[in-house]
Amino acid sequence: MLVSKKVNIYSILSGTWRHFLIEIIACLAAYTLYRYVESLHVFDSVVISSKIPTILGTALAFFIGFNNNQAYDRWWEARKIWGALVNDSRSFGRQVFFYMKGDVTTESIKKDKVRMIYRHIAFVYALKESLRGTISREYRNYLCEEEWKAVEKESNIPNAILNLQSKDLEMHYNKGNIDGFKFLELNKMIVGFCDEMGMSERIKNTVFPTTYNFYTRVFIWIFIVSITWSAVDGMGAWSILVGILVGYVFLTTHKIGMALLNPFEAIPSGISLNQITRAIEINLLEMLGESKIPPPEEVVNGEYIM
Repeated sequence: MLVSKKVNIYSILSGTWRHFLIEIIACLAAYTLYRYVESLHVFDSVVISSKIPTILGTALAFFIGFNNNQAYDRWWEARKIWGALVNDSRSFGRQVFFYMKGDVTTESIKKDKVRMIYRHIAFVYALKESLRGTISREYRNYLCEEEWKAVEKESNIPNAILNLQSKDLEMHYNKGNIDGFKFLELNKMIVGFCDEMGMSERIKNTVFPTTYNFYTRVFIWIFIVSITWSAVDGMGAWSILVGILVGYVFLTTHKIGMALLNPFEAIPSGISLNQITRAIEINLLEMLGESKIPPPEEVVNGEYIM
């Protein structure tokens, strides 16, 4: 996720130089083709009206705006889901730590509390890996060998970890370590985690219609060629520069929206899952009074955090 309010020129150029180069080639080719056809005197009566790129540019502006708006909605929804996950994780850790009966110094009760909180940290890491498609298995650090071997037998590891949480919660309720009201509150938190996991998976697994991206790019290139042709008679070779500059605006605006389309990818514009996961881990470990606390995730080049 981007954290800097300043615009890095190098990042802009490194991200747009390819389509800028293709633009130059396309505008040069369009200008050359126009002059060649003009020299043949085949279409002397045909004039490329400026109304054509004007109408096409207006339609494209609306279409790109719609695409970018939908892409940002996906990104913002993902950010809200993980923001809620942070809040719920803190509440869950607090409820586990204080709702379970017994003296906190009692070894068995303390171990059960620590195990459930550790297991939640494992859930967050497993969910992050599932959304990003990585296999670092950081969640193993917070599960015993028996537990991680059991959850890795299932296709959805985060869901398998929640099953273990529900199983332990039911056990403590049957033992009388948790009364009915507190049991319902803790169970509600687990249901909430399942909902947040499902909403995240919905965003990741719902493919944005590929035709939107494909046809938008096709129409942008048609627009670039048409605006170059319409300006040749009035501006000559300067029409190449006009086509490049106007086309660059449309292509870059479209590219910005497409960068937000998949919020869980490990890219600068994506949701900072590493930072959020680490923040949850730190908060819960501090709640347990652990001495070994990992450092917060660092900002990369002062621009973004993963």
